[in-house]
Amino acid sequence: MIELHKEISDLLSTAEEDRFSSAIEARKKAMVFLARREYGQTELVNKLVNKGYMRQVAEQAIVELTAAGLQSDQRFAANFVRSRISQGKGPVRMRSELGQRGIDSIGIKQAIEAAGADWDELACEVRLKKFGDARPVDFKAKARQMRFLQYRGFERDHIKAATGA
Repeated sequence: MIELHKEISDLLSTAEEDRFSSAIEARKKAMVFLARREYGQTELVNKLVNKGYMRQVAEQAIVELTAAGLQSDQRFAANFVRSRISQGKGPVRMRSELGQRGIDSIGIKQAIEAAGADWDELACEVRLKKFGDARPVDFKAKARQMRFLQYRGFERDHIKAATGA
C-alpha cells in the first residue's frame, strides 16, 4: 500500500509540472480569471505567471484568447474608465493606473475620450460630496480642496472649475 501512494505521488508531481507548462491549462485558468472581470493582456499574463505558469506559455494562451475575442485591452480599458468615473476619479489618475496595467497610450486616450465624461462637472460633484456646498474662502481651505482633487486625478482646469480658484 505504501508503494501505491509513492507511485501516485510521483504521478501527481509530474502532472503538476506539466500543468504549468501546458498552454491549455493556462488558457483554462485565464478563462476563470476573465469570467470574474476584464483584464488587460499584460495584467493577465502577470497573473498567470504569479500562479506558476511559464511566461511563454501564459503569453501564448493570452494571445489565443485575444484572437478569439475573449480578451480585449480596449474592452478592459473602457470598463476600467467607467468604473473609475463612478468612483469620482479624474483622467490623470486613470491614465496612470491604465499605464501600470500595460495599456498603451493610444488605448488609454481612446477609452477616456469614449467615456465622454464632463470632467469639470465630475470634479464639482466630487468636491461637493467631500466638502459640502460652501466654496472655500480662505487659502488653507482652498489649498486642501485643490490637493484632494489633484490626488483624485483631476487636471488643473477641472480643479479651477470645481473650487472657483
